[in-house]
Amino acid sequence: MQEYLKEFTLVDWILLGTFAFFLLLQLYYYFYFFFRLAFYKKKEVDKSVEPVSVIICAKNEDDNLRNNLSLILEQDYPDYEVIIVNDRSVDDTQDILREYAGEYPHLKIVEIKDDEYIKAQGKKFAMTLGIKKAQYDILLMTDADCRPTTNKWLARMKSNFSEDVDIVLGYGGYARKGSLLNWLIRYDTFLTALQYFSYALAGLTYMGVGRNMAYRKHLFFDNKGFGSHNHIASGDDDLFINKVALKAKVRIEIDYEAHTVSEPKLTWGEWFHQKKRHLTTGFYYRWKHKVLLGFFHLSQIAFNLMFVAILSISDKYLVAISLYSLRLIPQLIVNKSVMSKLKEGDLWLISPVLDLILPLINILLSITNLFIKPRTWK
Repeated sequence: MQEYLKEFTLVDWILLGTFAFFLLLQLYYYFYFFFRLAFYKKKEVDKSVEPVSVIICAKNEDDNLRNNLSLILEQDYPDYEVIIVNDRSVDDTQDILREYAGEYPHLKIVEIKDDEYIKAQGKKFAMTLGIKKAQYDILLMTDADCRPTTNKWLARMKSNFSEDVDIVLGYGGYARKGSLLNWLIRYDTFLTALQYFSYALAGLTYMGVGRNMAYRKHLFFDNKGFGSHNHIASGDDDLFINKVALKAKVRIEIDYEAHTVSEPKLTWGEWFHQKKRHLTTGFYYRWKHKVLLGFFHLSQIAFNLMFVAILSISDKYLVAISLYSLRLIPQLIVNKSVMSKLKEGDLWLISPVLDLILPLINILLSITNLFIKPRTWK
């Protein structure tokens, strides 16, 4: 061993030492945060019936409403309403909603008329109108392009509420299409969920996704709604949760019966635009959340880059591969468990490769966001 170590040059020590530092950072996240979700089991279920308001904002969503709305209106739950905010649609959205309203009395429609002031307000204005219209304290949010995986979705999400629970975070996945783009979209969604679920379990809730989350109505009004970030196009989900979760009790719901599924983007350009819009909100998170997320992503990128650098510059392949395996093994254990829970198991074997590609895409899009701002709500 001593003879082998004597072969190490100063460059070798610097490269391997830096690599080991980022390895330790990654292991901290996996063992302290992500293992919580990997071994998470829901312990109790509230079977009491409390009325729920489901809120959906729709803008030119006629096809999605035809495909998905009946699945939401036919949930196996005795007392709930569905509020659709029709935000100045110019397609057949209005006609479809009126047709459904005639068949489903628990469907309520809020119409937004077109004018210059309202046009500038975006989705948060529509969300606010829907919340004001809601009769009940528990608000369950989803999007028009989402469909529940089962008719137990509403009941499963509601079962997490008790007197002291204010927020429930669910999972909103994407349909499988069998392409590299689809793998990346779904792995990106999985990695985001891995983080916001794990951090919530650690008492550091920082976001939720509007495709599937619930909170109490009074929480919205007690915190003045979207007032603190109304000037930002995105953030009706993650920025709101980031603001209000500090003093709220949060629970997660990862059971497949409580998932929603959306159709993924089919072109790289559409996905890049969607991601650019989502990336704009991270700048406004609380400082501790930005540090927490920043160190994870930076250490993830640096770890991968250092591995490639060592293989390219140094001849200490065995040491590099051994160190890489120390992160790979817990990563695969976590991914296997969580992907199984979230029904994303087909991504498991390819996940180490996607883990190399996705951070580079995020860097590129973050840089372009500095020069080209994404468009607002449709």
